[in-house]
Amino acid sequence: MPKPKTSTGRSFKRPFKRLPKGANGGIQLLLIHNVEHLGKQGDIVEVKSGYALNYLLPQGLATVATDHHKRMVEKHREKLRAIELEKLKSYRDMADELGKQSITIEANANDEGHLYGSVGAHEIVDALKGAGFTLAQDQIRLEGPLKELGLYTVKVHLHSEVDAALKVWVVPTVVTEEV
Repeated sequence: MPKPKTSTGRSFKRPFKRLPKGANGGIQLLLIHNVEHLGKQGDIVEVKSGYALNYLLPQGLATVATDHHKRMVEKHREKLRAIELEKLKSYRDMADELGKQSITIEANANDEGHLYGSVGAHEIVDALKGAGFTLAQDQIRLEGPLKELGLYTVKVHLHSEVDAALKVWVVPTVVTEEV
């Protein structure tokens, strides 16, 4: 293939190699950072050449998707999958432990069993801390505040794939009279 020539007839050297074309005629790039409306870090995307040459590559948001880069990303994803599986196993173990637990919360109530206040996620989290579990309030899924004495089964959301059922006893506060 002859070298391209300028308007004066001299040949010149291209400043860069041709970028790899994708299946749809665009340029294949590997995203280094998350790009809104395009993809996440590590994704291989196909974009138009102007978008690649004028924005993604100069800003350092992407790099050329070579076979080497694709292999490196795949190895990294495998490591991340292994870490995620370990986390999931630990969440499932924790869910089993929570399922075996039964916590008791004391609250002021009248003679009919209605609480003067209510028991919410905050009280459940505090009781779980006493039992050795550290959870956030937003992980406790109540259908509403607990306003009566009794036994409740509360859903605890540990992970997008792991939920646990916790037994919560709401009992009246024991009042000791001094003589």
